[in-house]
Amino acid sequence: MLREIRPAIVLLLVLTAITGLAYPLAMTAVAGAIFPAQAQGSLIEKDGKVIGSALIGQEFKDDKYFHGRPSATLAPDPSDSTKTVSAPYNAANSGGSNLGPTSKALADRLKEDVDKLKSENPNAAVPVDLVTTSASGLDPDISPEAAQFQVPRIAKARNMPEDTLKQLVASTTQGRWLGLLGEPRVNVLALNLALDRVAAK
Repeated sequence: MLREIRPAIVLLLVLTAITGLAYPLAMTAVAGAIFPAQAQGSLIEKDGKVIGSALIGQEFKDDKYFHGRPSATLAPDPSDSTKTVSAPYNAANSGGSNLGPTSKALADRLKEDVDKLKSENPNAAVPVDLVTTSASGLDPDISPEAAQFQVPRIAKARNMPEDTLKQLVASTTQGRWLGLLGEPRVNVLALNLALDRVAAK
């Protein structure tokens, strides 16, 4: 009996060591050598201090900054652990709201967001990504159209020429990968950092 079980146990241990230890460690080492920044989480630094990641959005509420997509992520309510509260861009609880097209709560939020955005820029159509959440709730990017839509508000808040802001959006816009995959996009954190640099000149 032991002769039949021993090979199975040995094979289990060998495959566990290979696929559970050796392979992940080797891939981590290769990724760290070839793509060091990405392997560390695509962290963004300012003045030697980590202020975020290029892969996870952040909430910007000040009128002086570009705003990202809404985030539907939640966190436990500190005063009642059986409930949850809104926690935008909470990477520990990635996910959408699961509200469907017949949801009154979703319709009310969309109307409120659209009305607020139209008051900021009444002459332009509101880009859909400024009022809808991504599936993960962590999307760090917006469309170039969503960034351009916010230019009048930021120009007014910072007393800057709109043309300067439009050029900044164009210069930070990333194209399709290999010219084929994905859509043009603007990383909101990178754009706001560039905005601060331009405004400081």
